Amino acid sequence: MFLRNLLFAIITLLILSPVPGFADMWPSRPVKILVPYAAGGNSDGMAQIAAQHLAEAFGQPFIVENRVGANGAIAGEAVARSPADGYTLLWAATPSIAIAPALARPPYDPISDLAPISVVGINGFVLLVNKDVPAKTLPEFIAYVRARPKILSYAEGSAGSITHLGMALFLKRAGLEMQNVSYRGNAPALNDVIAGHLPAMFSNISDAVPHVESGAIRLLAVSTKSRAPQLPKVLTFAESGFPGFNVMTWNGLMAPSGTPRDIVNRIAQDIRKAAGDPIFVRRLDGYGAAPPGNTPEDFQTMIAADTKLWAEAVRFSDIKLQ
Repeated sequence: MFLRNLLFAIITLLILSPVPGFADMWPSRPVKILVPYAAGGNSDGMAQIAAQHLAEAFGQPFIVENRVGANGAIAGEAVARSPADGYTLLWAATPSIAIAPALARPPYDPISDLAPISVVGINGFVLLVNKDVPAKTLPEFIAYVRARPKILSYAEGSAGSITHLGMALFLKRAGLEMQNVSYRGNAPALNDVIAGHLPAMFSNISDAVPHVESGAIRLLAVSTKSRAPQLPKVLTFAESGFPGFNVMTWNGLMAPSGTPRDIVNRIAQDIRKAAGDPIFVRRLDGYGAAPPGNTPEDFQTMIAADTKLWAEAVRFSDIKLQ
């Protein structure tokens, strides 16, 4: 009788005792972060910074794996089709999440198949001109182009890139006409502007800054709603007569849809905490990025706004939809 009562008591205790949930045990093994871009680039560099921080915070390796191709669709589909257990994450960026759906239909839905976690870094762009272009302000540049309708061209990193679509968006809002010339990357496009082969371009800030002191280029306006920390004296487009103009690219983390909310929130909370870490901030600044420290809800709002913005920009451009 005593043994039976003891066994009954033990069973009752086990039933009533709280059992750790799946999310409480995460992560119990390495986590993969799939990056849609090649190793060594800006996005990959920021992903490596985030992976190192998360590994230190959670006590498990966060392994960056580069899955390049199809404008980010290969990595995106791989994550979207992965188990929703928090062990496969996507290093998401504006081009692959907000722009690609306006250019072609990817094999997954970035909105319904992926869950936003947090933006790790935001990068702005800057409108710049060759030193021989007389314009020193955005209004002067507008007047310069308007006096030469359909004559001038601008450089851009690749068709459908933010350097292309951001410029197309500005030209449409300013009522200007220029022809785009595509390059294989921002760096070669910038080199031709520096050489004077083309007068202007939208460039990412990190590429442009080293050439400012030499006088090879002149910066007219930054594309974000606030001035860039790296260029505090350069006015924004909004300050130069284009209120609401806010063109940027972001890099952040997303998970397969259905990933436990506790896991999503734990990662997001740690990324927000990192945004207040001076060392983490300084490392991102090396890539021209600033951490917003936002929530999954904030990130979802950004994606919705950017998806609408870039669909508009694609309509203004001469890109043929696939």
